[in-house]
Amino acid sequence: MAVTAQPSRPGSPPSDPTGPTGLLASWLATTTFQEIPAPVRERAKHLLLDGIACALVGAHLPASQIAVKALTALDGMGDATIVGWDGLAAGPLTATMLNSSFIQGFELDDYHPYGPLHSNAVILPPLLAAAARYPGLTGAQFLLAAILGYEVGPRVGMALHGADIMIRGWHSGTVFGGAAAAAAVGSIYGLHAAAFEDALGMACTQAGGLMSAQFESMVKRMQHGFTARNGLVAATLAAQGYIGIKRVFERGYGGFLSTFGQGENPAPDPSRVSAHLGDVWETTRIAIKPYAACGGMHAAMDAALRLRDEHRICPDAITGIRIDLAQGMYEKCGWTASRPLEPIGAQMNLAYGVAVVLLDGAGLIEQFTTERANRDDVWRLMDRTETRHDPAYDERHQQLATRVRITLDNDVVYETEVIQPRGVGKNQLTNAEIVDKYRALTRTLIEPSRTEALEETVLHLDGLSSITPLIKLLQPAVAEVKL
Repeated sequence: MAVTAQPSRPGSPPSDPTGPTGLLASWLATTTFQEIPAPVRERAKHLLLDGIACALVGAHLPASQIAVKALTALDGMGDATIVGWDGLAAGPLTATMLNSSFIQGFELDDYHPYGPLHSNAVILPPLLAAAARYPGLTGAQFLLAAILGYEVGPRVGMALHGADIMIRGWHSGTVFGGAAAAAAVGSIYGLHAAAFEDALGMACTQAGGLMSAQFESMVKRMQHGFTARNGLVAATLAAQGYIGIKRVFERGYGGFLSTFGQGENPAPDPSRVSAHLGDVWETTRIAIKPYAACGGMHAAMDAALRLRDEHRICPDAITGIRIDLAQGMYEKCGWTASRPLEPIGAQMNLAYGVAVVLLDGAGLIEQFTTERANRDDVWRLMDRTETRHDPAYDERHQQLATRVRITLDNDVVYETEVIQPRGVGKNQLTNAEIVDKYRALTRTLIEPSRTEALEETVLHLDGLSSITPLIKLLQPAVAEVKL
Protein backbone atom coordinates (compact mmCIF):
# COMPACT_ATOMS: atom_id res chain seq x y z
CA MET A 1 0.00 0.00 0.00
CA ALA A 2 1.41 3.39 -0.98
CA VAL A 3 2.14 5.98 1.69
CA THR A 4 0.79 9.48 1.08
CA ALA A 5 1.17 12.63 3.13
CA GLN A 6 -1.91 13.59 5.12
CA PRO A 7 -3.77 16.43 3.40
CA SER A 8 -4.94 18.02 6.66
CA ARG A 9 -2.11 20.57 6.68
CA PRO A 10 -1.41 21.37 3.03
CA GLY A 11 1.46 23.79 2.70
CA SER A 12 1.94 23.98 6.46
CA PRO A 13 5.06 26.01 7.28
CA PRO A 14 7.82 24.82 9.64
CA SER A 15 7.73 25.99 13.25
CA ASP A 16 10.38 28.66 12.58
CA PRO A 17 10.64 29.39 8.85
CA THR A 18 13.74 31.55 9.37
CA GLY A 19 15.79 29.05 11.40
CA PRO A 20 18.21 26.50 9.91
CA THR A 21 15.79 23.58 10.26
CA GLY A 22 12.89 25.59 8.87
CA LEU A 23 14.85 26.93 5.93
CA LEU A 24 16.00 23.41 5.04
CA ALA A 25 12.50 21.93 5.41
CA SER A 26 10.97 24.67 3.23
CA TRP A 27 13.60 24.18 0.55
CA LEU A 28 13.01 20.42 0.51
CA ALA A 29 9.26 20.94 0.17
CA THR A 30 9.42 23.46 -2.67
CA THR A 31 12.41 22.51 -4.83
CA THR A 32 11.42 21.13 -8.24
CA PHE A 33 13.33 18.94 -10.65
CA GLN A 34 13.46 21.75 -13.20
CA GLU A 35 15.24 24.03 -10.71
CA ILE A 36 18.20 21.68 -10.42
CA PRO A 37 21.00 22.57 -12.87
CA ALA A 38 21.56 20.04 -15.64
CA PRO A 39 25.17 19.27 -14.60
CA VAL A 40 23.97 18.43 -11.07
CA ARG A 41 21.30 16.10 -12.45
CA GLU A 42 23.86 14.44 -14.69
CA ARG A 43 26.35 13.97 -11.87
CA ALA A 44 23.62 12.52 -9.64
CA LYS A 45 22.83 9.85 -12.23
CA HIS A 46 26.48 8.82 -12.28
CA LEU A 47 26.56 8.74 -8.48
CA LEU A 48 23.57 6.38 -8.53
CA LEU A 49 25.32 4.20 -11.12
CA ASP A 50 28.33 3.92 -8.81
CA GLY A 51 26.09 3.03 -5.88
CA ILE A 52 24.45 0.27 -7.89
CA ALA A 53 27.83 -1.15 -8.90
CA CYS A 54 28.89 -1.21 -5.25
CA ALA A 55 25.64 -2.96 -4.27
CA LEU A 56 26.19 -5.65 -6.89
CA VAL A 57 29.73 -6.25 -5.61
CA GLY A 58 28.51 -6.51 -2.03
CA ALA A 59 25.36 -8.55 -2.56
CA HIS A 60 26.86 -11.98 -1.93
CA LEU A 61 29.87 -11.26 0.27
CA PRO A 62 30.07 -13.55 3.34
CA ALA A 63 28.71 -10.90 5.71
CA SER A 64 25.88 -10.13 3.27
CA GLN A 65 24.84 -13.76 3.07
CA ILE A 66 24.64 -14.01 6.86
CA ALA A 67 22.62 -10.80 7.06
CA VAL A 68 20.15 -11.89 4.37
CA LYS A 69 19.58 -15.22 6.07
CA ALA A 70 19.12 -13.67 9.51
CA LEU A 71 16.90 -10.72 8.62
CA THR A 72 14.61 -12.46 6.14
CA ALA A 73 14.06 -15.20 8.73
CA LEU A 74 13.17 -12.55 11.29
CA ASP A 75 11.02 -10.33 9.10
CA GLY A 76 9.65 -12.63 6.41
CA MET A 77 8.99 -11.73 2.79
CA GLY A 78 7.68 -8.47 1.39
CA ASP A 79 7.60 -6.35 -1.76
CA ALA A 80 10.93 -4.50 -1.52
CA THR A 81 13.73 -5.85 -3.71
CA ILE A 82 16.90 -7.31 -2.22
CA VAL A 83 19.52 -6.43 -4.83
CA GLY A 84 21.11 -9.38 -6.58
CA TRP A 85 19.13 -12.11 -4.84
CA ASP A 86 17.14 -13.53 -7.76
CA GLY A 87 13.82 -11.90 -7.03
CA LEU A 88 14.01 -12.28 -3.25
CA ALA A 89 12.04 -9.49 -1.58
CA ALA A 90 11.52 -8.40 2.00
CA GLY A 91 9.75 -5.76 4.01
CA PRO A 92 10.94 -2.21 3.30
CA LEU A 93 12.93 -1.86 6.53
CA THR A 94 14.79 -5.15 6.07
CA ALA A 95 15.43 -4.50 2.38
CA THR A 96 16.78 -1.03 3.21
CA MET A 97 19.24 -2.38 5.77
CA LEU A 98 20.41 -5.19 3.50
CA ASN A 99 20.83 -3.13 0.34
CA SER A 100 22.72 -0.48 2.28
CA SER A 101 25.04 -3.12 3.72
CA PHE A 102 25.70 -4.34 0.17
CA ILE A 103 26.69 -0.82 -0.98
CA GLN A 104 29.02 -0.54 2.02
CA GLY A 105 30.07 -4.16 1.63
CA PHE A 106 33.53 -3.68 0.16
CA GLU A 107 34.45 -0.06 0.92
CA LEU A 108 34.12 0.97 -2.73
CA ASP A 109 31.30 3.46 -2.30
CA ASP A 110 31.21 7.24 -2.39
CA TYR A 111 32.10 9.63 0.41
CA HIS A 112 31.84 13.37 0.98
CA PRO A 113 35.24 14.87 1.80
CA TYR A 114 33.98 17.68 4.06
CA GLY A 115 30.85 16.25 5.70
CA PRO A 116 31.93 12.61 5.68
CA LEU A 117 29.22 10.09 5.00
CA HIS A 118 28.52 7.46 2.35
CA SER A 119 25.57 9.08 0.61
CA ASN A 120 24.39 6.25 -1.62
CA ALA A 121 24.32 3.84 1.31
CA VAL A 122 21.80 6.02 3.16
CA ILE A 123 19.80 7.31 0.18
CA LEU A 124 19.51 4.67 -2.55
CA PRO A 125 18.21 1.75 -0.38
CA PRO A 126 15.30 3.59 1.29
CA LEU A 127 14.36 5.13 -2.05
CA LEU A 128 14.20 1.68 -3.64
CA ALA A 129 12.13 0.42 -0.73
CA ALA A 130 9.73 3.35 -0.89
CA ALA A 131 9.51 3.16 -4.68
CA ALA A 132 8.27 -0.44 -4.44
CA ARG A 133 4.96 1.01 -3.21
CA TYR A 134 4.82 3.54 -6.09
CA PRO A 135 4.90 1.69 -9.42
CA GLY A 136 4.00 4.94 -11.18
CA LEU A 137 6.90 6.89 -9.69
CA THR A 138 8.84 8.49 -12.53
CA GLY A 139 12.58 8.45 -12.96
CA ALA A 140 12.68 12.24 -12.60
CA GLN A 141 10.88 12.02 -9.25
CA PHE A 142 13.32 9.35 -8.08
CA LEU A 143 16.30 11.43 -9.20
CA LEU A 144 14.98 14.57 -7.51
CA ALA A 145 14.58 12.64 -4.25
CA ALA A 146 18.14 11.33 -4.48
CA ILE A 147 19.56 14.81 -5.11
CA LEU A 148 17.70 16.27 -2.13
CA GLY A 149 19.23 13.54 0.02
CA TYR A 150 22.69 14.17 -1.45
CA GLU A 151 22.34 17.83 -0.49
CA VAL A 152 21.22 17.30 3.11
CA GLY A 153 23.73 14.77 4.48
CA PRO A 154 26.94 16.75 3.88
CA ARG A 155 25.39 19.98 5.18
CA VAL A 156 24.49 18.32 8.46
CA GLY A 157 28.00 16.88 8.61
CA MET A 158 29.69 20.20 7.97
CA ALA A 159 27.60 21.81 10.71
CA LEU A 160 29.44 19.40 13.04
CA HIS A 161 32.77 20.35 11.42
CA GLY A 162 33.10 17.27 9.30
CA ALA A 163 35.52 14.64 10.51
CA ASP A 164 35.79 16.15 14.01
CA ILE A 165 33.09 13.84 15.29
CA MET A 166 35.20 10.80 14.40
CA ILE A 167 37.92 11.95 16.76
CA ARG A 168 35.49 11.18 19.59
CA GLY A 169 34.64 7.74 18.18
CA TRP A 170 31.37 8.37 16.36
CA HIS A 171 30.79 6.80 12.95
CA SER A 172 30.15 10.07 11.17
CA GLY A 173 27.96 8.82 8.32
CA THR A 174 25.60 6.99 10.61
CA VAL A 175 25.20 10.17 12.65
CA PHE A 176 24.70 12.49 9.66
CA GLY A 177 22.88 10.10 7.35
CA GLY A 178 19.42 9.78 8.90
CA ALA A 179 18.46 13.30 7.89
CA ALA A 180 19.58 12.62 4.31
CA ALA A 181 17.49 9.45 4.11
CA ALA A 182 14.44 11.20 5.57
CA ALA A 183 14.79 14.06 3.09
CA ALA A 184 15.02 11.71 0.11
CA VAL A 185 12.07 9.52 1.11
CA GLY A 186 10.06 12.57 2.16
CA SER A 187 10.37 13.87 -1.39
CA ILE A 188 8.75 10.70 -2.75
CA TYR A 189 5.95 11.05 -0.21
CA GLY A 190 5.38 14.70 -1.18
CA LEU A 191 5.84 16.06 2.34
CA HIS A 192 5.03 19.71 3.04
CA ALA A 193 7.53 21.82 4.97
CA ALA A 194 6.13 21.11 8.45
CA ALA A 195 6.19 17.37 7.77
CA PHE A 196 9.76 17.58 6.48
CA GLU A 197 10.66 19.28 9.76
CA ASP A 198 9.03 16.40 11.64
CA ALA A 199 10.86 13.81 9.53
CA LEU A 200 14.24 15.48 10.08
CA GLY A 201 13.62 15.61 13.83
CA MET A 202 12.63 11.96 14.03
CA ALA A 203 15.59 10.86 11.92
CA CYS A 204 18.03 12.83 14.04
CA THR A 205 16.78 11.44 17.35
CA GLN A 206 17.71 7.94 16.14
CA ALA A 207 21.29 8.87 15.23
CA GLY A 208 24.27 6.87 16.46
CA GLY A 209 27.05 4.51 15.45
CA LEU A 210 30.42 3.58 16.95
CA MET A 211 33.62 3.81 14.94
CA SER A 212 35.06 0.77 16.72
CA ALA A 213 32.95 -1.23 14.25
CA GLN A 214 35.82 -0.78 11.77
CA PHE A 215 38.29 -3.15 13.38
CA GLU A 216 37.02 -6.70 12.99
CA SER A 217 33.23 -6.70 13.07
CA MET A 218 30.80 -7.21 10.22
CA VAL A 219 28.47 -4.54 11.58
CA LYS A 220 30.45 -1.66 10.06
CA ARG A 221 28.89 -2.77 6.77
CA MET A 222 25.40 -2.48 8.25
CA GLN A 223 25.61 0.79 10.20
CA HIS A 224 24.67 3.05 7.29
CA GLY A 225 21.79 0.62 6.80
CA PHE A 226 20.56 1.29 10.31
CA THR A 227 20.50 5.02 9.65
CA ALA A 228 18.90 4.55 6.21
CA ARG A 229 16.16 2.52 7.88
CA ASN A 230 15.74 5.23 10.50
CA GLY A 231 15.25 7.89 7.84
CA LEU A 232 12.66 5.75 6.07
CA VAL A 233 10.76 5.26 9.34
CA ALA A 234 10.95 8.98 10.11
CA ALA A 235 9.59 10.09 6.73
CA THR A 236 6.84 7.47 6.81
CA LEU A 237 5.68 8.59 10.24
CA ALA A 238 5.79 12.23 9.23
CA ALA A 239 3.72 11.50 6.12
CA GLN A 240 0.93 10.26 8.37
CA GLY A 241 1.01 13.32 10.61
CA TYR A 242 3.24 11.99 13.40
CA ILE A 243 4.92 14.99 15.04
CA GLY A 244 8.68 14.96 15.37
CA ILE A 245 11.23 17.15 17.14
CA LYS A 246 10.88 20.74 16.01
CA ARG A 247 13.93 22.91 15.22
CA VAL A 248 16.14 19.88 15.81
CA PHE A 249 19.30 21.50 14.44
CA GLU A 250 19.18 24.69 16.53
CA ARG A 251 17.84 23.40 19.84
CA GLY A 252 20.11 24.20 22.76
CA TYR A 253 19.15 21.39 25.10
CA GLY A 254 18.89 17.97 23.46
CA GLY A 255 19.21 19.32 19.94
CA PHE A 256 21.06 17.32 17.34
CA LEU A 257 24.04 19.65 16.91
CA SER A 258 24.28 20.73 20.56
CA THR A 259 24.31 17.10 21.72
CA PHE A 260 26.60 15.50 19.16
CA GLY A 261 28.80 18.60 19.13
CA GLN A 262 29.61 18.52 22.85
CA GLY A 263 33.33 18.98 23.33
CA GLU A 264 33.89 20.44 19.86
CA ASN A 265 35.98 23.56 19.49
CA PRO A 266 34.70 25.59 17.74
CA ALA A 267 31.08 24.83 18.54
CA PRO A 268 28.79 23.40 15.85
CA ASP A 269 27.47 25.88 13.31
CA PRO A 270 23.70 25.40 12.69
CA SER A 271 23.77 27.86 9.79
CA ARG A 272 25.71 25.32 7.71
CA VAL A 273 22.60 23.14 7.55
CA SER A 274 20.80 25.60 5.30
CA ALA A 275 23.67 27.61 3.86
CA HIS A 276 23.66 28.25 0.10
CA LEU A 277 20.78 25.89 -0.66
CA GLY A 278 20.15 25.95 -4.39
CA ASP A 279 23.35 27.89 -5.05
CA VAL A 280 26.11 25.51 -3.94
CA TRP A 281 25.39 21.88 -4.84
CA GLU A 282 27.00 19.36 -2.51
CA THR A 283 25.99 16.62 -4.96
CA THR A 284 28.83 17.72 -7.20
CA ARG A 285 31.38 17.48 -4.37
CA ILE A 286 30.65 13.85 -3.47
CA ALA A 287 33.76 11.78 -4.15
CA ILE A 288 33.81 8.50 -6.05
CA LYS A 289 36.50 6.12 -4.87
CA PRO A 290 39.33 4.81 -7.04
CA TYR A 291 40.39 2.45 -4.22
CA ALA A 292 38.50 -0.16 -2.18
CA ALA A 293 39.48 1.50 1.08
CA CYS A 294 38.45 4.21 3.52
CA GLY A 295 38.52 7.63 1.87
CA GLY A 296 40.83 8.88 4.62
CA MET A 297 43.55 6.58 3.26
CA HIS A 298 43.39 7.69 -0.35
CA ALA A 299 45.81 10.61 -0.12
CA ALA A 300 48.45 8.35 1.43
CA MET A 301 47.87 5.69 -1.23
CA ASP A 302 48.12 8.34 -3.97
CA ALA A 303 51.36 9.62 -2.45
CA ALA A 304 52.84 6.12 -2.19
CA LEU A 305 52.00 5.35 -5.80
CA ARG A 306 53.48 8.68 -6.92
CA LEU A 307 56.77 7.96 -5.15
CA ARG A 308 56.80 4.37 -6.38
CA ASP A 309 56.34 5.39 -10.01
CA GLU A 310 58.45 8.56 -10.08
CA HIS A 311 61.47 6.99 -8.38
CA ARG A 312 60.97 3.38 -9.45
CA ILE A 313 61.14 2.26 -5.85
CA CYS A 314 61.71 -1.42 -5.23
CA PRO A 315 59.67 -2.44 -2.15
CA ASP A 316 62.46 -4.76 -0.99
CA ALA A 317 64.74 -1.72 -0.60
CA ILE A 318 62.37 0.13 1.76
CA THR A 319 63.56 0.38 5.36
CA GLY A 320 61.07 2.95 6.64
CA ILE A 321 57.74 4.59 5.82
CA ARG A 322 56.34 7.61 7.65
CA ILE A 323 52.80 8.89 7.14
CA ASP A 324 51.71 12.29 8.54
CA LEU A 325 48.04 13.34 8.50
CA ALA A 326 45.25 15.25 10.24
CA GLN A 327 43.80 14.08 13.54
CA GLY A 328 40.45 12.80 12.28
CA MET A 329 41.98 10.49 9.71
CA TYR A 330 44.82 9.57 12.06
CA GLU A 331 42.34 8.41 14.71
CA LYS A 332 40.30 6.52 12.14
CA CYS A 333 43.02 4.88 10.04
CA GLY A 334 46.36 5.32 11.84
CA TRP A 335 45.91 2.45 14.32
CA THR A 336 48.43 -0.39 14.60
CA ALA A 337 47.21 -3.62 13.03
CA SER A 338 48.05 -7.18 14.05
CA ARG A 339 47.80 -10.52 12.28
CA PRO A 340 45.55 -12.07 11.18
CA LEU A 341 44.00 -9.07 9.46
CA GLU A 342 40.48 -9.26 8.07
CA PRO A 343 39.59 -7.42 4.82
CA ILE A 344 37.61 -4.78 6.71
CA GLY A 345 40.61 -4.05 8.94
CA ALA A 346 42.90 -3.82 5.92
CA GLN A 347 40.50 -1.37 4.27
CA MET A 348 40.63 0.89 7.32
CA ASN A 349 44.37 0.74 8.06
CA LEU A 350 46.82 3.28 6.61
CA ALA A 351 49.92 1.15 6.96
CA TYR A 352 48.29 -1.65 5.03
CA GLY A 353 46.90 0.59 2.28
CA VAL A 354 50.28 2.20 1.63
CA ALA A 355 52.13 -1.12 1.78
CA VAL A 356 49.83 -2.91 -0.65
CA VAL A 357 49.88 -0.18 -3.30
CA LEU A 358 53.68 -0.03 -3.08
CA LEU A 359 53.76 -3.76 -3.74
CA ASP A 360 50.89 -4.20 -6.21
CA GLY A 361 50.53 -0.78 -7.80
CA ALA A 362 46.77 -0.92 -7.20
CA GLY A 363 44.19 -0.87 -4.42
CA LEU A 364 41.03 -2.59 -5.61
CA ILE A 365 39.27 -5.84 -4.74
CA GLU A 366 42.27 -8.12 -5.25
CA GLN A 367 44.35 -6.08 -2.80
CA PHE A 368 41.90 -6.51 0.08
CA THR A 369 41.16 -10.20 0.22
CA THR A 370 41.92 -12.23 3.35
CA GLU A 371 44.76 -14.04 1.60
CA ARG A 372 46.41 -10.84 0.34
CA ALA A 373 46.05 -9.08 3.68
CA ASN A 374 48.11 -11.72 5.48
CA ARG A 375 51.06 -12.28 3.16
CA ASP A 376 54.55 -11.71 4.56
CA ASP A 377 55.55 -9.12 1.94
CA VAL A 378 52.89 -6.63 3.02
CA TRP A 379 53.58 -7.18 6.71
CA ARG A 380 57.27 -6.57 6.19
CA LEU A 381 56.42 -3.04 5.00
CA MET A 382 53.74 -2.50 7.63
CA ASP A 383 56.24 -3.31 10.37
CA ARG A 384 58.45 -0.53 9.00
CA THR A 385 55.65 2.05 8.93
CA GLU A 386 55.01 4.88 11.37
CA THR A 387 51.81 6.97 11.28
CA ARG A 388 51.81 10.40 12.93
CA HIS A 389 49.30 13.15 13.62
CA ASP A 390 50.46 16.47 12.17
CA PRO A 391 48.52 19.35 13.85
CA ALA A 392 49.38 21.65 10.95
CA TYR A 393 46.81 19.86 8.79
CA ASP A 394 44.13 20.50 11.41
CA GLU A 395 45.07 24.17 11.61
CA ARG A 396 44.76 24.49 7.83
CA HIS A 397 41.48 22.50 7.80
CA GLN A 398 43.02 19.96 5.43
CA GLN A 399 41.21 16.88 6.70
CA LEU A 400 42.36 14.52 3.96
CA ALA A 401 45.87 15.86 3.30
CA THR A 402 48.74 13.42 3.88
CA ARG A 403 52.53 13.38 3.64
CA VAL A 404 54.39 10.15 2.91
CA ARG A 405 58.13 9.75 3.48
CA ILE A 406 59.98 6.62 2.29
CA THR A 407 63.51 5.71 3.36
CA LEU A 408 65.57 3.20 1.37
CA ASP A 409 68.39 0.90 2.44
CA ASN A 410 70.97 3.25 0.87
CA ASP A 411 69.69 6.08 3.14
CA VAL A 412 68.02 7.86 0.23
CA VAL A 413 64.76 9.51 1.33
CA TYR A 414 61.80 10.37 -0.90
CA GLU A 415 58.88 12.44 0.31
CA THR A 416 55.68 13.84 -1.18
CA GLU A 417 52.44 15.42 -0.03
CA VAL A 418 48.90 15.04 -1.37
CA ILE A 419 46.37 17.70 -0.34
CA GLN A 420 43.39 16.39 -2.32
CA PRO A 421 43.40 12.69 -3.21
CA ARG A 422 42.11 11.34 -6.47
CA GLY A 423 38.33 11.50 -6.40
CA VAL A 424 38.14 14.81 -4.49
CA GLY A 425 37.80 18.40 -5.68
CA LYS A 426 39.90 19.16 -8.74
CA ASN A 427 40.95 15.50 -8.80
CA GLN A 428 37.40 14.13 -9.04
CA LEU A 429 36.68 11.14 -11.20
CA THR A 430 34.93 12.30 -14.34
CA ASN A 431 31.55 10.94 -15.32
CA ALA A 432 33.29 8.84 -17.96
CA GLU A 433 35.66 7.42 -15.34
CA ILE A 434 32.70 6.54 -13.12
CA VAL A 435 31.21 4.58 -16.03
CA ASP A 436 34.56 2.83 -16.50
CA LYS A 437 34.57 1.88 -12.81
CA TYR A 438 30.99 0.58 -13.05
CA ARG A 439 31.88 -1.58 -16.05
CA ALA A 440 35.04 -2.92 -14.41
CA LEU A 441 33.25 -3.85 -11.18
CA THR A 442 30.28 -5.52 -12.86
CA ARG A 443 32.17 -7.31 -15.64
CA THR A 444 32.46 -10.62 -13.78
CA LEU A 445 29.29 -10.27 -11.70
CA ILE A 446 26.47 -10.03 -14.24
CA GLU A 447 25.99 -10.79 -17.92
CA PRO A 448 27.02 -8.07 -20.41
CA SER A 449 23.47 -7.41 -21.60
CA ARG A 450 22.38 -6.66 -18.04
CA THR A 451 25.41 -4.44 -17.47
CA GLU A 452 24.47 -2.42 -20.56
CA ALA A 453 20.79 -2.26 -19.67
CA LEU A 454 21.47 -1.02 -16.14
CA GLU A 455 23.88 1.61 -17.40
CA GLU A 456 21.42 2.81 -20.04
CA THR A 457 18.53 2.88 -17.56
CA VAL A 458 20.36 4.81 -14.85
CA LEU A 459 22.00 7.33 -17.15
CA HIS A 460 18.61 8.09 -18.74
CA LEU A 461 16.71 7.90 -15.48
CA ASP A 462 15.06 11.27 -15.86
CA GLY A 463 13.33 10.06 -19.02
CA LEU A 464 11.67 7.01 -17.41
CA SER A 465 7.90 7.13 -17.01
CA SER A 466 8.20 4.52 -14.24
CA ILE A 467 11.01 3.41 -11.93
CA THR A 468 9.89 -0.22 -12.26
CA PRO A 469 12.36 -1.17 -15.06
CA LEU A 470 15.29 -0.16 -12.84
CA ILE A 471 14.02 -2.21 -9.92
CA LYS A 472 13.52 -5.26 -12.15
CA LEU A 473 17.10 -5.03 -13.41
CA LEU A 474 18.37 -5.10 -9.83
CA GLN A 475 16.51 -8.28 -8.89
CA PRO A 476 18.34 -11.16 -10.68
CA ALA A 477 21.23 -12.92 -8.97
CA VAL A 478 24.84 -11.78 -9.20
CA ALA A 479 28.05 -13.74 -8.90
CA GLU A 480 29.87 -13.97 -5.57
CA VAL A 481 33.07 -12.01 -4.98
CA LYS A 482 35.62 -14.35 -3.41
CA LEU A 483 37.48 -13.01 -0.39
